[in-house]
Amino acid sequence: MDKKVINTTKAPAPIGPYNQAVISNNMIYVSGQIPLNPETNELITGDIATETHQVMRNLDAILEEAGINFNHVVKSTIFLTDMSLFAAVNEVYGSYFSADYPARETVAVKGLPKNVNVEISMIATM
Repeated sequence: MDKKVINTTKAPAPIGPYNQAVISNNMIYVSGQIPLNPETNELITGDIATETHQVMRNLDAILEEAGINFNHVVKSTIFLTDMSLFAAVNEVYGSYFSADYPARETVAVKGLPKNVNVEISMIATM
C-alpha cells in the first residue's frame, strides 16, 4: 500500500494522533477541519459564515499542499452542532465549488473539538 502524509503550516496543526491528510492509491483523505486560524492558533468565532469560511480556507490549504483543489473533491462530510446552522454553512460551502459538486452528508452532533459549531472533512482524487 502506498501512503503519503500531507501536512502544511497553512492549515492548523493536528491536535492529536493524526495528520492533516493522507494520500493512498491516488485518493486524498483530509481530516476534519475546524475554524482555527493556523497563524494565530486561535478559534475564529462570531458568526457561522465566518467560521465556515475559515474551515474552507484550511481545507483549501491542505488540498493545495497536495497539488489539487476543490474540483478534485468527491465526498465531503459536514458536522454541525445544530441543524439550524445548515443554510448558512451550505451557502458558504457551495461558494467554494464551481460545478459538479461532490457527494456529501451533513450530520448534527452533540459536540465538536474545542466546542466549535462546524467541522468539515473531505475525500478527493489526485
